[in-house]
Amino acid sequence: MTFYLIGIDGGGTSCRAAVALPDGRILGRGKAGAANILTDPETALQNITDAARAAFEDAGLDPAGITASRAILGVAGHNVGDAVHYVKRRLPFAVADIESDGLIALQGALGDKNGAVAILGTGTIYIAREGDAVSYIGGWGFTIGDHGSGARIGHALLQESLLAYDGIHVGSAVTDSVLSEFNNDPRDVVDFARLAKPGEFGRYAPRVFDHAEHGDPVALRLIKAAATTVDEALDVVVSRGSRTICLLGGLAPLYRRWLAERHQPLFVEAEADALTGAVALAAARFGSRPEVSA
Repeated sequence: MTFYLIGIDGGGTSCRAAVALPDGRILGRGKAGAANILTDPETALQNITDAARAAFEDAGLDPAGITASRAILGVAGHNVGDAVHYVKRRLPFAVADIESDGLIALQGALGDKNGAVAILGTGTIYIAREGDAVSYIGGWGFTIGDHGSGARIGHALLQESLLAYDGIHVGSAVTDSVLSEFNNDPRDVVDFARLAKPGEFGRYAPRVFDHAEHGDPVALRLIKAAATTVDEALDVVVSRGSRTICLLGGLAPLYRRWLAERHQPLFVEAEADALTGAVALAAARFGSRPEVSA
């Protein structure tokens, strides 16, 4: 009986899926909403399922085949055991492994070669491979980590907007834009922030980068502080032997010019995306095994 492979790239703002043949040839792709298993596992599960269904439909396949599929999921929060166990037990696939979003990105970007990736999006994580040794830096989630991430930058912008409102810090065009969005009422900012998920904070990050490009003093300060945390992590990546680094994630093209000169010669373009990496890992792990038990 034919079975299919599924690759999942689950991010804080969207979830992408691909369905492939056992040899890894991709047949269709799909997309759904956020898949953050730490902050909202139920929504993540729904969006993982919806993305997989959309991929099957894109390929002209019966979505009922999802239940017989073998999947690799790359998600933030793979290193938090409770969240992983909770989600894994409820996935709709016959067999599934949950891996780091960094691992699937590394596989997609570098194939089987040595090097590292820095994923700079709603969250941040760095993953390096040297031979058979794989090491992770960061990826601890918004509550206690993800320094330099879009969520952190957006959160910092909201903080600065309230500091400007109170006259504690000098405001600027970027903080004015936030206060205007919330009717110049700090209580509305607080109400939003109290319930906001990382992806909702992260939507403010491109605004900070845009204002920094135009010399906004608050935006410049926030971006330079965030870039310092990224450079600190990259220093560790280099110290572990990586001489090739791919910058990935939605903020990667915005970040590059702000990162330290010492790192610029190491940056290379990715060969493929994280979703392709997830499928490649699924093919290597499950593709040649006709019988796989859950």
